[in-house]
Amino acid sequence: MEVIEILREVSKRIYENVKDLGGTENAAGNFGRGAGGDISRNIDIIAEKTVLDYLKEINFECIVLGEECGRVELSKKPKGFIIMDAIDGSANAVRGVPFFCSSLAFATENRLSAITDGVITNLSNGEMYWATKDKGAFLNESRIQVHNKDPIYKIVGINTSGASTNLMKKLNPIFKQHNHTRHFGANALEMALFASGLLDIFIDLRNKIRVQDIAAGYLIVKEAGGLLVDSDLNPLDTNLSYETRISFIAAANKKILDEIILLMK
Repeated sequence: MEVIEILREVSKRIYENVKDLGGTENAAGNFGRGAGGDISRNIDIIAEKTVLDYLKEINFECIVLGEECGRVELSKKPKGFIIMDAIDGSANAVRGVPFFCSSLAFATENRLSAITDGVITNLSNGEMYWATKDKGAFLNESRIQVHNKDPIYKIVGINTSGASTNLMKKLNPIFKQHNHTRHFGANALEMALFASGLLDIFIDLRNKIRVQDIAAGYLIVKEAGGLLVDSDLNPLDTNLSYETRISFIAAANKKILDEIILLMK
C-alpha cells in the first residue's frame, strides 16, 4: 500500500470516530498536557489512538511524532516519520465550532523538506485535502491550486492568537490596507483553504506554531503552487523537533508576498 493511501485511510477512520463529538461533553475532558504543550482533550486522545491502532494493525514501520502522544517508535527499522496533529483546532472542536481537522504527513528524514505525503481532513464535513510530492494537490478527487489571479476580494489570513504587542504593531499596516482579514482557529485547515484558492496569503509570524500543525499543509501548499517562506523570507524548512517553533508566510505568488512584506517594513 502506498503511503498516501495509508494516510487517507486512517484520516477517514479519524473522521468516522470523531464526527459526532464536536461540541459535546465527550469532546472535552482534561488529560494533562501533551507532548506539544497543549492540554489534551478526549477528542484528541480518540483521534490519536485511531491513528496508532491502524498503523499497528498494518504493521507500518515508522516513528510517529504526535501532538499528544509524543514520539512513538513502531519499528527498530523505520521507513520514516508520521507527523501527526490528529486534531488541529481542538478549541473549535470542543466548543462545536465547525472548523477543525486532522493533519497527517510522512517524511523520509527528520526535515520538513523531506515530507513526501500529506493529508488534511476537515472533520466537520469529511472533505479531504491531500498531496504526494511532485504529483499535485487535491481536494477529494479534484486537483486544486492557489489563487493566482487578481481576486475580486483579496482575502488575507493572519494568525494573531497570543501575538505580542510588537508583532501586532508590525502587522497593523496589513489590517489597515486590507479589509478582508481572517483567522479561523486551525492552521492546517487554513493552509488547505489557501491551497485550494480561497485565501490569497496566510501569515503566521508569532514564532509559536509547531511542525505537527503545518507538516501536511506544507506539502499541500507547495504542490498547489504556493510559496512558503520563513520570517527571513528564506524557503521554509526546519527539523521535526517538538522544541521547534515556526513563523511562516504562505503566498499565492511573489507579487502578493512582496506587497505584504513592504507593508511590514
